[in-house]
Amino acid sequence: MNGLRPIVEFMTWNFAILAADQIINSAAKMLQMSGGQYGCPIVFRGGNGPAGQLAATHSQSFEAFYAHVPGLKVITPSNPADAKGLLKAAIRDNDPVVFLESEKMYGDKGEVPEGEFIIPIGVADVKRKGTDITLVTFGKIIKVALQAAEELAEEGISLEVIDLRTVRPIDYDTVIESVKKTNRLVCLEEAWPLGSIATEITYMVQKRAFDYLDAPVIRLTTADTPAAYAPTLMEAFLPNKAQLIQAVKQVMYRG
Repeated sequence: MNGLRPIVEFMTWNFAILAADQIINSAAKMLQMSGGQYGCPIVFRGGNGPAGQLAATHSQSFEAFYAHVPGLKVITPSNPADAKGLLKAAIRDNDPVVFLESEKMYGDKGEVPEGEFIIPIGVADVKRKGTDITLVTFGKIIKVALQAAEELAEEGISLEVIDLRTVRPIDYDTVIESVKKTNRLVCLEEAWPLGSIATEITYMVQKRAFDYLDAPVIRLTTADTPAAYAPTLMEAFLPNKAQLIQAVKQVMYRG
C-alpha cells in the first residue's frame, strides 16, 4: 500500500479498450480476490469523450462503462483546478482509479491553487446556485450547462448546476438536497442514454425524493447511435445549449 503508485496514461480511453481486461478483471478485483491482503493503488488516465471529427471509434464516453464495475473509482473533472485536486486524491487513493479527461479541455486555462491542493473523491460541487431547477452534469459539457444557466437567468429561471466530478462513488446527498429545494431535475450527459449516469441519478432521486418532484425528470444525452465523422451529423449527435434550454423549460412549466 505504501510502495509505488503507478500512473498509466492512455492516449485516449478509446484505445484503452484493449486494456479493459487488466483494468476490470485484475485491478478492480484484486482486493476482493485476495481477501483484503493486496490492494491496487493505480491511476489510469487519458482523453475521453467526443473531441471533434474523430468518428465512431474515437468519440466515446466511458464514464458509465467503468462506473459499472465494483472496485474502481471513476473521476471526470470539468476544469483545471478540479483536475489538479482530484488527480492528487486519485494518486493517494489505495484503490484503482479511472481518471477520464476530455481532450478538448487540455487547452483550457483557469485558476489553479498552488501547493498541496486535494479534492476528496466522491464529493460533488455546486458550480452555480439556483432555486428553480436542479441540473446534474459532469465533464466538459458543464460549459454548455453554465451557458444555458446564464441565458435562462435572463428569463427569470434560476438553474442550480451540480458538477458530480466523481461518478463512482456518486455524491447522491448533494443532488437529493438540491432537488428537495428546487423540486425539479434535469440530467445532462455527453454519453449514450442506455445505462447512463443520468439513468442512475434519476433512479436514486425517485427513490429518495419522489414526493418532492413537481415534474418528471428529463435526461439529455447524445443520440443513441455511434458518432459520425461529418460535422453536421456530429452536431446532431451531441446535446447542445438550445436542447438544454428546451428541456429546462419543459420541466419548469410542466409542474
